[in-house]
Amino acid sequence: MQIIPILELSLVFIPTAFLLLIMFRWQLKGFVGLYANIRMVLQLLLVGYLLTYVFKIAQPIIIIIVIILMILISAWIALRSLKDKNLINYFNLLISIGLPGLILLGLVTQLVLQMQTWFEATLVIPIAGMIFANSMNTVSLAAERFESEFKQEKDCIKARRIALEASLIPQINSLFAVGLVALPGMMTGQILSGVDPIIAVRYQIMVMWMTFGSGGLASVLYLTLRIRIINQNIVK
Repeated sequence: MQIIPILELSLVFIPTAFLLLIMFRWQLKGFVGLYANIRMVLQLLLVGYLLTYVFKIAQPIIIIIVIILMILISAWIALRSLKDKNLINYFNLLISIGLPGLILLGLVTQLVLQMQTWFEATLVIPIAGMIFANSMNTVSLAAERFESEFKQEKDCIKARRIALEASLIPQINSLFAVGLVALPGMMTGQILSGVDPIIAVRYQIMVMWMTFGSGGLASVLYLTLRIRIINQNIVK
């Protein structure tokens, strides 16, 4: 695969810089957008060096620690969408993202893919990243929408239905668009690296089912736990 020089890579930032300028002029959260871009670059550079180290040593305990950190951080980021940033909400998000995600990760890495060892870092870590990042985004949408709807209606069941439906909109749009509008990241990367498109398609189908299932079930679990807490508070 072609190595992208730094100068050519910086050209892609031009539209982003233009967008950030508009955000500042329209008095949006321009500094947040700028900070997010700077943080993205630093995080990716850091993780690039970190993964080089992890892939070389290939120790199970290191991979387990990385996966635990992914779950902890994704739950922490998802907490940003909630007004009440307390430990109860954090643990709800942690369980909702972690439990379905770990089940899907085990299913894909241990039963679907034929790995030489169960802890093959070059497969386990990227797949875990896809699962937990997707679950984080889906749960964030569900949590934010549920709180908004419940605040207006005070109806848990209606708020739950609307929140789950809203959280699945990006997922379902992706299912409709894949292959027609978009060639997703894994499929595109494999094709660019010379993999047969038919093989790349199978991997992409695996990824689409994996992310749809983990993200949707994470939202369902979060909404179930959230309603349970509301009902307990009502009883008290």
